[in-house]
Amino acid sequence: MNADHFKGKWNQFKGELKKKWGEITDDDLTRVEGDYDKFKGLMQERYADRKDEVSKWADEWYRNAQTKTKEPETVGRSGRK
Repeated sequence: MNADHFKGKWNQFKGELKKKWGEITDDDLTRVEGDYDKFKGLMQERYADRKDEVSKWADEWYRNAQTKTKEPETVGRSGRK
C-alpha cells in the first residue's frame, strides 16, 4: 500500500481500524487523517510489540478493499472472459 492509496481509502479504513485495534482513539484518527507515515508512527506507539501484525492486517484490508472496487471484467455470450 502506498501513501496515496492509503489516503484515498482513509474514510473506509479508519472505521475498520478502530473496530479491530481497540487502543486507537478518535484523537489518534484525527491526528493521522490519512497520512501513511503518521499511521505507521501511531502503530509503533500503540502496538510496538505487534506493529508487524497490524501492518499485515492493514495491507490485507487494503487488498480486499481494492478487489471490491474493481470493475467486473466483461463476459462474452459464451460465458468466457
